Amino acid sequence: MKYIKQGILLALCIGAMSNAQSQSTDGKGVVVDKIIAKVDDYIVLKSELDRAYLDFLSRGELSQGNAKCQILESLVINKMMVAKAEIDSIYVLDIEVESNLDRRMSYIIQQIGSEERLEEIYNKSVEEFKEELFDQIKEQMIVQKMQGTIGEDVSVTPGEVKKFFGKIPADSLPYFSTEVTIGQIVKIPDVNKDRKEEIRQRMNELKKRIENGEDFGQLAKKYSQDPGSAATGGELGFFKRGELAPEYEAAALSMKPGQISKPVETQFGFHIIQLIERRGNTYNSRHILNIPKSTASDVEEAKQFLDSLRTLSMTDSVRFEVLAKEYSDDQRTSGNGGFFSDATGAMRVSVEEIDPTLFFTIDTMTVGSITRPLEFRMADGTDAVRIILYKEKVAPHQANLLEDYQKIRAATVANKRNQIMSKWFKDAQGEVYINIDPEYENCRILVN
Repeated sequence: MKYIKQGILLALCIGAMSNAQSQSTDGKGVVVDKIIAKVDDYIVLKSELDRAYLDFLSRGELSQGNAKCQILESLVINKMMVAKAEIDSIYVLDIEVESNLDRRMSYIIQQIGSEERLEEIYNKSVEEFKEELFDQIKEQMIVQKMQGTIGEDVSVTPGEVKKFFGKIPADSLPYFSTEVTIGQIVKIPDVNKDRKEEIRQRMNELKKRIENGEDFGQLAKKYSQDPGSAATGGELGFFKRGELAPEYEAAALSMKPGQISKPVETQFGFHIIQLIERRGNTYNSRHILNIPKSTASDVEEAKQFLDSLRTLSMTDSVRFEVLAKEYSDDQRTSGNGGFFSDATGAMRVSVEEIDPTLFFTIDTMTVGSITRPLEFRMADGTDAVRIILYKEKVAPHQANLLEDYQKIRAATVANKRNQIMSKWFKDAQGEVYINIDPEYENCRILVN
């Protein structure tokens, strides 16, 4: 769903919550810690470094001789960015941090099972966790904002790409495995009117129960089909205008705090919404979501529709890319004319990176062919139907400008951005006070 951000990292939240409890002691229960680095008014504690290093090891990373030094340098760089953000008047509002925390906590509660289970494991309330994590999350958000301002809008010319590629030794050129160009047109079956009316009536019944005194949060936990918020009683946290589905936002902002909406239909299903609080251009709400399920006849209609698009494409009446942009329900690929892309934006992807189901499908196809409509499940769990175009296959090869220009261009941009970042750090060091504990002098922090 649009309002359930995939950027939320469960490991980060769990690690932060564990860190909030764990401190080094001297064996007698007395907390032992010290400042090992200072950047203006911002400090790095030894316990921070120790926890970050343990987290590094817990991820299965091999410990190298300078791993702890590299981690300390990254912590110092973060403090530099926060200090420099203060100088440059780049800031993050507390309300933005609170909204971020709300979403993180909702996600982690979903993974653990319930708010009660979370409090049982860590012996702290959700509010206590949020209070302890507030400064840490705010720092992360400021760092991300600073990173976004450094080297933004970097562009390169074809000449720069060619020059960058020319400097790579022939024996250092990367070797790419088999790559394919694959497109899809996805259709989420439309739910028939009778089924929608059933859901609408069910939601109206829940609305009446709430109006008659039943607790909204308890009903959300029991009946809402939004896994990201059901565990927290349906509460979504603060969002800005334009971040939620338009129909949802319009309903929420038309109410006074405490009011409950009639059933509202969005692309995700039917919602009962309660506005909790409004702060300027942001608002907090909670909802109960019911998602109508399509019937076999709905799926068959979707298949027939896609079959007609397949015919249009195969007879060259309309290009596949045009049809995908106009009709595909998959937002990840429709903007690319239905084609999958890799991390660089190139629309030729390694067979090692594509979904196994997709791989086994194209493994039975010939290049240039389009499948009949196939049922599948989208990344968010939605049942859908799609047709797949197998446009191109490129054999394993060593990188070259003709076949791999997009990848080489992305590497050129990254190199240019790194140069800008290096210059930024050099300049920033002259604007902030940095002091490293003598114990870590051998780490040569921020020394080229």
